[in-house]
Amino acid sequence: MDASESFTVDTVLAPVDGSEESATAVEYAVAVADRYDASVHALFVLGRGVVQGIDAGTVEEEAVADSTRGFLDDISHIADSEDVSLSTSVDHGFSTTRKTRHPGNVVLDTADAVDADFIVLPREPVTGASAEILEKAAEYVLSYASQPVLSV
Repeated sequence: MDASESFTVDTVLAPVDGSEESATAVEYAVAVADRYDASVHALFVLGRGVVQGIDAGTVEEEAVADSTRGFLDDISHIADSEDVSLSTSVDHGFSTTRKTRHPGNVVLDTADAVDADFIVLPREPVTGASAEILEKAAEYVLSYASQPVLSV
């Protein structure tokens, strides 16, 4: 892109994991989308413990679905308040059978699938096991995304 070309954005990808940090990232994604008259696609990435629990039958899939729907409903109000179109999807951030499946890969694969022009994701200091799912993926996405990335 040279200086004579204008920067355009049609779809902003906002990966979320149910954390406060990811809700804040959605606020930024909506602001970017509003500025460029774009839409937002929120990808809810399920964490390792949830995926393993569902696979093992120790976590109720319906409870996870209810919690995920609740969070996605909450962030839809953010988009609605700015009259920004919001689409959503949910994906497992980890796999017990594929070592190459991790949150960073899931984010980048979804960015390609929804034809995202811009990615906004949370990035807080990782301080051990309590780090949220997307905080761990931020460095990977920042390193390998072909789209511009805003890390908040």
